[in-house]
Order: sequence, then structure tokens, then C-alpha cells
Amino acid sequence: MAGPALSEPLSELELKQLIACHECDLLLRKPDAAAGERVECPRCGYELYTHRAQVVRRSMALVLAALLLYVPANFLPIMQLNLLGQATEDTVWTGVLGLYNSGMQSVAVVVFLCSMAVPLLKLLCQFAVLLSIRLDIGRSYGLLLYRIYHHMREWGMLEVYLMGILVAIVKLVDLADLSIGLGLLCFVALLLVQVWLEVTMSPHQIWEALSGEDAHAGD
Repeated sequence: MAGPALSEPLSELELKQLIACHECDLLLRKPDAAAGERVECPRCGYELYTHRAQVVRRSMALVLAALLLYVPANFLPIMQLNLLGQATEDTVWTGVLGLYNSGMQSVAVVVFLCSMAVPLLKLLCQFAVLLSIRLDIGRSYGLLLYRIYHHMREWGMLEVYLMGILVAIVKLVDLADLSIGLGLLCFVALLLVQVWLEVTMSPHQIWEALSGEDAHAGD
């Protein structure tokens, strides 16, 4: 479904119903989309948004799942190493402590922020935003938290940390007896749930729900 392009002057009220294409900057009237319908730019074909059914309920379930996975993903062993009779268990948290104790404090702070602190803050912001919509309370605070969440999106780098883990596994597998821990499985699950949440939590529907324009978003 393509959005209608503008061809005539608009009133101030109609200006609030405009949306700009992120690719070609074409200004469009925001069309009414049913659940499951996708809105595309009529000029370049870029997908503007998809109107999803029960977006708050589904997003809330995914946020709760991610929060439950957060602790085991960061504090259960990612891998167990056995080298010359010495066995060690490595977690995300012990990795941060190891960097700090080895004199790389700045690197440890960056790893802690990007792999632990920011992902948790993002989930808490998302949970608070969805709760404010679901219970219809504190939507002004929900707007603020959703803006904060968007500023933090680029700082949560779980996928980069996962790539580092995979590289370490490849390099260590020939040097020591290595076994995968439950923490790695939880970490991968956490990453996948967060990606699923990003897809499900449709931004335009959340903004409309927080501003009171979409009365059915919390259904």
C-alpha cells in the first residue's frame, strides 16, 4: 500500500498527519493502515512502516523474555577452558573484570556499557514505555523514556560482543579443551529476542499510542 503524495496546501491540522520518506524525503499524507498492512513510498518504494496487530502485548511478552534471559546471559559461563590442568569458566561479567584488572580500564568500561549496561537500560525503557501504554498512566514520562531509548539504540552492541566470542572460540579451540557453556546459549537467545523485539515494536504505533492517537495499540 502506497501513501498518497501531497499536491495541494494543507491546514495546520492536516500538517500533523504528514510523514516523510526516510530515503527520498517525499512528504506524504499518513494513510490509515489495517493490521498487517505495509505502507510504502509511492516514489521510491521504501517501506515507511508496517501496522502490526497487538503490538503492545507482543512487545511486552518479548521484553519480559529478554529481561529473564539477561541475568543468565551475562553471569552464567559462556565457555569452560581446561589448559594444562587448570580449568576456568568465563562469563561476560568476568570478562569485564579481567580487562579492568589487567590495566585496560577504559576498554573495560566500554565493554561494560555496550554489552551489559546499555542493553539493560534499553530493555527497562521499553518495558516502562509499554507499561505506560498498557495501563494508560504516565504517558508523558513514556514519551521521554522512548526518546531516551532511541538515543541508546546504537550503543547496545550485543552482536559485536557475540562476534568477539565466536572469534575467541575459534582461536582457543586448538589450544585448550573448550566446551560451550549455558551462558552462551542464553546470550544468543537474548540477542535474537532483542532483534525480534525491534521488529515487533513498531515505532510509529508506539509514538501514536503514547500521544493518544492510537486507542487500540494496547489491545
